[in-house]
Amino acid sequence: MVDDRKLAVLRAIVEDYVATEEPVGSKALVERHGLGVSPATVRNDMAVLEDEGYIHQPHTSAGRVPTDKGYRLFVDRLATLKPMSSAEKRAISSFLDGAIDLDDVVQRSVRTLSQLTHQVAVVQYPTLSRSTVRHVEFVALAPTKALMVLILSSGRVEQRLVDVPGGDLLTSGLDDRLLADLRTRVNRVAAGQRISDATTALRALVDEVVPADAPVYGVVAEALVEAMSDHRRDQRVAVSGTAQLARYGDDFDRSVRPLLEALEEQVVMLKLLGEASADGALTVTIGQEGPYSELSATSVVASGYGPQEAMASLGVVGPTRMDYPSTMASVHAVARYLSRVLGDV
Repeated sequence: MVDDRKLAVLRAIVEDYVATEEPVGSKALVERHGLGVSPATVRNDMAVLEDEGYIHQPHTSAGRVPTDKGYRLFVDRLATLKPMSSAEKRAISSFLDGAIDLDDVVQRSVRTLSQLTHQVAVVQYPTLSRSTVRHVEFVALAPTKALMVLILSSGRVEQRLVDVPGGDLLTSGLDDRLLADLRTRVNRVAAGQRISDATTALRALVDEVVPADAPVYGVVAEALVEAMSDHRRDQRVAVSGTAQLARYGDDFDRSVRPLLEALEEQVVMLKLLGEASADGALTVTIGQEGPYSELSATSVVASGYGPQEAMASLGVVGPTRMDYPSTMASVHAVARYLSRVLGDV
């Protein structure tokens, strides 16, 4: 068990190493952090921390640097989210509020996160399977053709042209009734439902209508199911801030080069974000805790986002020597604002 004094020493080592990029010595810790003990006592504490694997000495006569285990203890017990200034909060809110569609929301979010953290930011597009149906609209375009518009809770909009058999949607009477009936019935069974439940309800709807309308409902149901099953964009991610990696010149071969290669693979980026989207919690994956051994010098701070529950993940990827408190606060803030913006779409 690490006592409070040794925790204070570890905190100081982490903060100084992140700030200076240099191994930290006992004299510097006493001078900078007012630990209230002598350098000799600090050296003893550092020796204990080193024996327990929280810090290590990169070379003889050098100071100490944190290990992955040390960063983990720092994050779990010592790091607190740095409060964002009012100006930062207003900047995030106003920038995201100006988005015009889902693509714009995601692109603005990833740029904002990179600018706040000075790291590489990654935002996953909202996952279709976790969305709910917000509304379905039908617009007549030609005697036997209609435009179907599917609006999801993620802010995503899917449009499909539907060729309607056996009817004239532009004439009065039955066909006007049919359009109104389509809107009412489809939204009654689908609106507010998860994708999986909505598809089941839509297929069952065909059996509820009069036989003359069944062919039209069958075509519409299949078009909606197809739109809801379109997972082509579920695995998309937006990335911003790769230029930030230039700040880590000394660590290029060890941490930056593998990360640059990983950024080209969206599947890798999604796996790095991990299970953060499962419950919307903020997660920190440090070094060798990650899924790829070649990225063992990389840390990921991630969070799920979504208006009611997490639909996807966003996060920051960078070398383990990062400012965890500020990064965690920024990821948390952008996830919260993005969730609110999507809820207003």
